[in-house]
Amino acid sequence: MKRHLKREAVPKNWPITRKGTTFVVKNNSKGIPVLVALRDLMKVAKTRSEVKSAIHNKDLIISGKPVRDEKKSLELFDILTIVPSKKNYKLVLSQNGKYTIEETNEKDSKTKISKIIGKKSLKGKKTQINLSDGRNYLSEVECSVGDSVIVDMEKKKISKILPIKENSNALIIGGKHTGTKGKIIKIIGEHKMVEMEASGKKFRALIKQLMILD
Repeated sequence: MKRHLKREAVPKNWPITRKGTTFVVKNNSKGIPVLVALRDLMKVAKTRSEVKSAIHNKDLIISGKPVRDEKKSLELFDILTIVPSKKNYKLVLSQNGKYTIEETNEKDSKTKISKIIGKKSLKGKKTQINLSDGRNYLSEVECSVGDSVIVDMEKKKISKILPIKENSNALIIGGKHTGTKGKIIKIIGEHKMVEMEASGKKFRALIKQLMILD
């Protein structure tokens, strides 16, 4: 398995230049490697060795879990905590569809939004919910694939379901409108699509290409 990508072949939503070193570290999921986030986006580390040293010292946490590998990916809305500085950062999408990092406060760093990509019924009227960031949770609350959830990372449970419905605010996470935030004005169930409005303009998006925000 390849451990690196050629710089010119990195995903379009990585906000790094195509010039520079020939290779960059390969991500291990759909997100962006913590090495790239710290070195290329945040500029808080100059080299891979600095990031590996921080990992060795247990100075980096992603959404409540210690980072053990510089290839570990930050997923959308993951919280990166830098322990020595006690600062928290969130991976978000800019309006032009690129990943970017924004600092967040202590309170907001305790929760994160994720998307339901699968679910399975279990005994005892419980449901196993599979999320877009790779985590799984048990829940007794009614939900559907495509809905979003708010995860309480301290209690390690889902605290709220954010269903797909009219007037919900959503973020486009795939397709030509990636990075656009808007309001759902109509659900087109037979086509698995929604009609949205953003900045006075209406457009359609596939449900699989959006994430409910509230």
